[in-house]
Amino acid sequence: MAVARGGPIRSPQDFAAGLSLVGLAAFALWHSAELDAGTLGQMGPGMLPKGLAILTGLLGLAIAATAFRWPGPALERWSVRAPLFILGSVVLFGLTVRPLGLVVAGPLAFLSASLADRSARLVETLGYAALLTVLCLGLFVGALGLPIPIAPWLLGR
Repeated sequence: MAVARGGPIRSPQDFAAGLSLVGLAAFALWHSAELDAGTLGQMGPGMLPKGLAILTGLLGLAIAATAFRWPGPALERWSVRAPLFILGSVVLFGLTVRPLGLVVAGPLAFLSASLADRSARLVETLGYAALLTVLCLGLFVGALGLPIPIAPWLLGR
């Protein structure tokens, strides 16, 4: 790991990460601009996305600002493998949750996301997938009562 030297930016990796968060926050604010935020007494549908976007932007600025003060690692090359598999797992979940239900779509998304890391082991991944699926069923279907299909191919709902 090379440490950045010279110039006003002492940690290029932190600077790039901070700017990425600021860009994400700007994107979220742009897309939530038409949602009414309401007031603290009567929150509207735009309160949470706008609030999270502002917090993300502020944290991004703070991270980018630290790049000028403390030395850190240089910006290294990164692989497209991880973002591709993570994004793909989200898309896969969205495409499979209605027809196959959470019982199948959850573990399928988890397994596909695990392909982002070459060191992931199948047995551990299957265990985590099962555990997280049970927790999601308990939280979203049991506790919150959300109308998420559980296993329509088996239970008809």
